[in-house]
Amino acid sequence: MTLQLTSDQVWQAVEKELFGIIGMVTAKNEARTVGIVYIVHNRKLYIASSKETWKVRHISQNPHVSMTIPIAKRIPIAPWVKIPQATITFAGTARIIPAGDASAEIKQAIFRGSAGDDEMISGSCLIEVTPEGHFVTYGIGISLMQMRFPEKSRGRAPVR
Repeated sequence: MTLQLTSDQVWQAVEKELFGIIGMVTAKNEARTVGIVYIVHNRKLYIASSKETWKVRHISQNPHVSMTIPIAKRIPIAPWVKIPQATITFAGTARIIPAGDASAEIKQAIFRGSAGDDEMISGSCLIEVTPEGHFVTYGIGISLMQMRFPEKSRGRAPVR
């Protein structure tokens, strides 16, 4: 049985986090993943990167990506007990945007104190990821006790 979540429930969880893993395919059709830091704006994810990185090169050649966002779970009174992380996974389309072309709001959110550093901004770009289809989740919207049961932990929600 798959837990039926709302889009808003999943987006709220995505917006609370800042770390994810983006998956892409190289020109030789080899799968690659990399950890990234992101912000959310208007239900799109933005990742800052140097224009010269391999992830920018691969995404420029093939905009089809996947993302997984891990969400740490802890027992407050027993933090040494290991619990699997909750996850949100989705497919999407990415596009590369010169950092200078982004809105001031996005630049401030992603670059923070360096948003006014024109030299850094000129060597940077943003990867804009638009989720598509459905979010596939594990451990979202349920208690830690329910996470012991995979059939109760799996969820799905439309991206919208």
